[in-house]
Parts: sequence; structure tokens; C-alpha cells
Amino acid sequence: MMSQPRPSNTGRAPGAASQDAAPGPRGMAVRYALALLAGILFAGFCVLGTWQVKRLFWKLDLIERVEQRVHAPATDAPGPAAWASITQQTDEYRHVRLSGTYLPLFNTLVQATTALGSGYWLVTPLRLADGSTVLINRGFVPKRASIAASTPAGIVEVDGLLRISETGGGFLRENSPATQHWYSRDVAAIAGSHMLSNVAPYFVDAKEKSETASDAPVGGLTVISFHNNHLVYALTWFALALMVAGITWWIVREDRRRRARKAGNADRQESDHAGQD
Repeated sequence: MMSQPRPSNTGRAPGAASQDAAPGPRGMAVRYALALLAGILFAGFCVLGTWQVKRLFWKLDLIERVEQRVHAPATDAPGPAAWASITQQTDEYRHVRLSGTYLPLFNTLVQATTALGSGYWLVTPLRLADGSTVLINRGFVPKRASIAASTPAGIVEVDGLLRISETGGGFLRENSPATQHWYSRDVAAIAGSHMLSNVAPYFVDAKEKSETASDAPVGGLTVISFHNNHLVYALTWFALALMVAGITWWIVREDRRRRARKAGNADRQESDHAGQD
């Protein structure tokens, strides 16, 4: 019985094995989509990292400026003509001085947690010679009964740090002007609850030992602290960008190796068939 002849591969076009190893249209579409996604992720992470670097330098500059304000000689507190231009970026923590008469009838206690423990800030309006009023955070008192703490009479000199109004309230707690329960030093709300007019949009944290009475509030407890995690955030974003680049490079390399092995195997199979013929 005669054996059947094997199919001849002589008609196979040169390079056909390599073409078989090449991805089809669908495979190419998937590869382009993944490449586009990787590019978008890489660019996005780089943008976020760069933004955090800019924020880092901005925060360092802010800290330096605040340090300069705190330790600079005291200047007169801004008057009514300058109130509209006061901002957190340009004025908070300025070392200021002012003089006037305390209005103890409008003492206000604001809940506080300090290095001395939990208690209250004692905030008292100070009536200035021009008729305007500035709220003074005279310092820390440990209990609500301390609202009756002695208040200096007559003209007093106050030396302290300018602070921007704290609107809203505390964590999960809102200020209650009706019941005089305060969780933040909201200047407008406190002034409104006492029907005070012509009140500065800021308050002043009195410095340590501004009052000497035995029951006087403890001043000088202002905490000057800025969260500065921008370097960590920047490194995180850049690390993610490098991870995307590394994974993309690894996938491309493995895909090329796989296609090269597939093409090599196809070529060897074609050579074997040709030798058998």
C-alpha cells in the first residue's frame, strides 16, 4: 500500500511563521488601550507628585514667614481701615499690641484642650479708644466657674498674636450662641451673641503673664503647628509613577519574549516539516 505524500510547505510565504506570531487586530487594540492607560496613570502620578513638591515649598515658606511674624517686635493691631484686607496668609500670628478697656460683662468661654489639660479659653472683648472692639483670648481656665475670674480694670495693655476667626465649631460639634456653648473662637458669632458692634474680624491670643492675678487665665498657650506631609505625599506619587513605568516595561518585555518564542517554535516546526519532505 502506497503511503500518502505529506503536504508540501514549499508554497508557504517567507516570514509566514513570524506573521503567525504577530498579534491580531484585537490583540493590538488591547495593547494600545493598556499602553494609553499606563501613560495616563504615569502622567497623572507625576503631576500629583510635582504639585506636592510645590505645596512643600509653599508650606516651608509659610512656616518661615510665620516664625518671623511671631518673633518680630510687636506692632499696633490693625484698625478698622485695615480690617477688610486681613487674610490668614498675610496676617495670622502677627505679633501685635493694643490697649483699651475690658468688657467683662461679655466674657465668653470656648472649650479647649491644652498642655494644661481640658478646660476653656476665656475670651473678653476689649474696647479701644477709637470705639472699635477686639476679642481677646486672655488664656486658659480649667472650669466654667472661672468665667468669674478677676478682670483688670481701667486701661490695659495687651501683647499677643493676631488670630483669624474660627468659624463653625469643633469636631462634630456646632457652636450654640443661644446657650453660650462654644467650641471654636468664631468672632462674628460671639460678637453677635452679645450684640457687640464694630468688632474686628480677628481675635488676639494674649501672651504669657499678661495678667498677674492669682485666678487669672493662663496665656501664652498658642500652638503654632503646621501639618507638613507634602514630601511624603510627593514621594508616594512619584513611587507610584515608577511602579507604573516598571510594570509596563516588564509586560512589554515579556510580551516580546513570548512572541519571539512563538515565532521560533513556528520556524522550527516549519523546518522539521521541510526536512521530512
